[in-house]
Amino acid sequence: MDLDARSSSSSPLRIVIVPWLAFGHLLPYLELSERLAERAHHVSYVSTPRNLARLPPLRPAAAPRVDLVALPLPRVDGLPDGAESTNDVPDEYRELHWKAFDGLAAPFAEFLAGACANEAARPHWIIVDSFHHWAATSAIDHKVPCALLLSTAALLVAEPLLLQPSAQPPSRAQLEAAAAAAASVPRHEQEQRPPALSNPDASGMSIIQRFSLAKERCTVGAIRSCVEWEPESFPIAAALFGKPVVPLGLLPPSPDAGRRAAGSELATVRWLDAQPPSSVLYVALGSEVPLSVEQVHELALGLELAGTRFLWALRKPSGAAVLDNDDGSGMLPPGFQDRTHALGLVTTGWVPQMSILAHASVGGFLTHCGRSSLVEGLMFGHPLVMLPIFGDQGPNARQMEAQKIGLQVERDENDGSFDRHGIASTVRAVMVDGEARRGFVAAAAKMKEVVADKELHDRYIDEFINRLRSYANGGATVDPNSS
Repeated sequence: MDLDARSSSSSPLRIVIVPWLAFGHLLPYLELSERLAERAHHVSYVSTPRNLARLPPLRPAAAPRVDLVALPLPRVDGLPDGAESTNDVPDEYRELHWKAFDGLAAPFAEFLAGACANEAARPHWIIVDSFHHWAATSAIDHKVPCALLLSTAALLVAEPLLLQPSAQPPSRAQLEAAAAAAASVPRHEQEQRPPALSNPDASGMSIIQRFSLAKERCTVGAIRSCVEWEPESFPIAAALFGKPVVPLGLLPPSPDAGRRAAGSELATVRWLDAQPPSSVLYVALGSEVPLSVEQVHELALGLELAGTRFLWALRKPSGAAVLDNDDGSGMLPPGFQDRTHALGLVTTGWVPQMSILAHASVGGFLTHCGRSSLVEGLMFGHPLVMLPIFGDQGPNARQMEAQKIGLQVERDENDGSFDRHGIASTVRAVMVDGEARRGFVAAAAKMKEVVADKELHDRYIDEFINRLRSYANGGATVDPNSS
């Protein structure tokens, strides 16, 4: 059976999705899988056994058409057993994790060969994350078109190392826009890029090499974004990427997902129930942001100086020795919890982030500006206190600040350090009632209209499917600048 017949406009597509081994990627692309499956398409969602076991249950309407495909992560000497997601891997083992990741090439090639052996089950598309050069190679080997997942247009604009020569040169206006965005990158962010970005790791390849090879072997880029979210960066993403870029929308999770998972009996939710409306700053820097003990102390003392209510989901600082049953006191400045007990709650356990952000007492979000955290916070219209640390977080924060949705914490231009006074002044500006806060609340409410617009994001998924069909059929070229 030829490709045109297999992908006729009336038949379901068969799609393989291979996300990166971090939950900030695994969860949104599981959301994409469910949305495709709910439209009657068949999805093979590929990851490692432990990562698949930790995913939330599939929605009933999607479950019959989503196959969870487990590929065992190869053993690498020195890498701890069970270290399958980036959240499992201490900083000193990152290189070994990349080596294990590259070792997935052989099991993936075997899986794809088996899938393609049966013409009736042969995939129409493979959608791979930014580093999966080996999956893109297997796609070429089996003549299956490949889409490369991109998390944000802002990172393409801000990171010149990602912009290799392309067959579609950017226009002068696009280059000027990109140059202006790149010029806004702080010196500390430019100078403190991780060496792994361009230096080979234990597997002999750098992150940039992985991205470049995957990009070279893909047909299109599929970006978790839209022009409504990134009005300045998105229109030039395709020209910078060098290939068509198709928006997926923001893939916002179901608003009641956290409540379904957590219930109402958790201590954090009970504490929030006792607080005044819109008074609490939720503080969460993700599960993988490597703050030092000194930075945690400055953040804590800044919250104390600000004098506003806060709920802090605290994670173990980099280099700290913390017992499993630690209540957080060993990570915080002496006496901090005693001094702030009337205003704040610090928790070191798992928290139902969606339930917290949905709670009426929460009025702001101190975040590292990971894409999923931003989407979740703005789904409920919370203005932002922004403390980006690495990766796409800096570009994401500048994008949100340009739209006046919040403020970044002031940093030292040379080393990126911050102190308690910068934390306190930013928190007060965003959280204390006044003209500044009213402006941030209004801008966040405007973005909430985008994030919570179910019809908008449904249209993006429907158009994405249409474009996959067009490409699989050798149809018209996607307009790279369309939204």
